[in-house]
Amino acid sequence: MPSHQPERRAPQRTSEATERLRTGLHRAETAIIEAELAERPSERFLAAHHAALQVAAVVLALRTSPAARGQRSRPRNAWRLVADVAPELGEWAGFFAATEAKRDAVRAGAVSIVSSREADDLVRDARAFLSLVERSVG
Repeated sequence: MPSHQPERRAPQRTSEATERLRTGLHRAETAIIEAELAERPSERFLAAHHAALQVAAVVLALRTSPAARGQRSRPRNAWRLVADVAPELGEWAGFFAATEAKRDAVRAGAVSIVSSREADDLVRDARAFLSLVERSVG
């Protein structure tokens, strides 16, 4: 699990941007709850990874300009983007990026490769990532 990094505050937001931020954080929280409630380890693992991606989406929405978000270029990995726009979250981005191969294998049907402990750990890590992002945005 990555260490907690110093927090960097986001710039002032409009009420519309604040509402989008709240919505994004709520989606991430909901995804984590779904992960916590999933019965099978493979389901918890997939849901936790999805929740972490929801948190990454909040970070990207906060740290990228609307013009940059509207540009169409070749697709990029969300975790690389997070590391680029929020270097203080680079360790977290690397951690979650390292889980992608297993996520893809589980999606492809290799559900037995995830232990209960591994799934529970990823759920806790996704929650810790969300908490860190929530604290950093105030």
